[in-house]
Amino acid sequence: MIFGNVHNMNDMLPALPAALQTALRHLQTTDFGALPAGNYDLQGKDIYVQVIDMNTNEFAFTKPEVHRQYIDVQFLWKGQEKIGVANDTGNNQIANDLLAERDLLFYSGMENESTLSMKPGNFAVFFPSDVHRPACQFDGPEAIRKIVIKVRLSLLTEGAAQ
Repeated sequence: MIFGNVHNMNDMLPALPAALQTALRHLQTTDFGALPAGNYDLQGKDIYVQVIDMNTNEFAFTKPEVHRQYIDVQFLWKGQEKIGVANDTGNNQIANDLLAERDLLFYSGMENESTLSMKPGNFAVFFPSDVHRPACQFDGPEAIRKIVIKVRLSLLTEGAAQ
C-alpha cells in the first residue's frame, strides 16, 4: 500500500512504475468536480477511471475487499472517509466471490485492520495483497466524491522478470 497527497507527491513519482505515475499524474491534473460520475478510459481497460458519488457508512455495514487483476488508486476529491486496511493473510472468510465477473472479492471481516483517514487530496494505492474497506464514516454518514483509478497489475509485472 502507498499513501500520500497529490499536492506533495512529486518526490515519490520517479520511484514508481510508469503505470502508477500515469494514474497519479491524472489525479493531479484533472478537475474531477467538473466531471459527471461514471467511468472513463485513460488507457483502455489497462488504466481506467471511476468517478463515484456515494455516502460513507458505519464500519459494520461495509465489507473488506481485494482485487487480483487490478491495483486500486483511491483518491478523495470531496468529503472525508476512513478506509480500513490490512495485509491479506489468507485467513479472512469470503463473503462474496466476484473475481471472475468483476475482479472483486469481499470478505466478511479482516485480520489486523488499521485505519486510514482520507481527506480531500489524499490517495491510497492498494495492491492485490492489500485488503481495504472503503467508504467508512468519521462521525456520521457523509456524501463524498471519490475517484478510483484501476491499473491492470500486469502493467507492473511485465518485464519485471527480465
